[in-house]
Amino acid sequence: MRRSVLALVALLAVGACKGEKTFDPPDRAERVAAAEERYSESLFDSVAWDSDLARSTAGNETYAAKCRNCHGTLGDGGTAYAGERGLDVPSLVAPDWPWADSLNAVRHRIFVGHESGMPTWGVAGITPREIDGAAYYVLEVLRPEVLEVEH
Repeated sequence: MRRSVLALVALLAVGACKGEKTFDPPDRAERVAAAEERYSESLFDSVAWDSDLARSTAGNETYAAKCRNCHGTLGDGGTAYAGERGLDVPSLVAPDWPWADSLNAVRHRIFVGHESGMPTWGVAGITPREIDGAAYYVLEVLRPEVLEVEH
């Protein structure tokens, strides 16, 4: 009896697997909306750094690992990687970049992403600390006004 029950369960399982199964992940707009619902500035309240150098160094590491392929080494966008994927990636160092004056705005954009192709990093595995470091790096190291002062 036990063998016949197991055989029946196995037969049903095999039959169920023959049907077409599809996985339809949420579209980009849905992912961005879901990330927007999860976002809060308070996620960054407990992020602390020993120094600005530690923050920018960690930010550089995150930027190199997660952002550089699309935004480029110097943040000017338009990389071959982005082009091959049909992504229109903005320059983070353009004088009119809309988030240039707000650390919170940059952290928000990194966390939530964008429907045009930017990943929803806050949901896709970058921690608030990594997001804070990357946002700080973009604003304090990559921005043209900072680069002009250094040269």
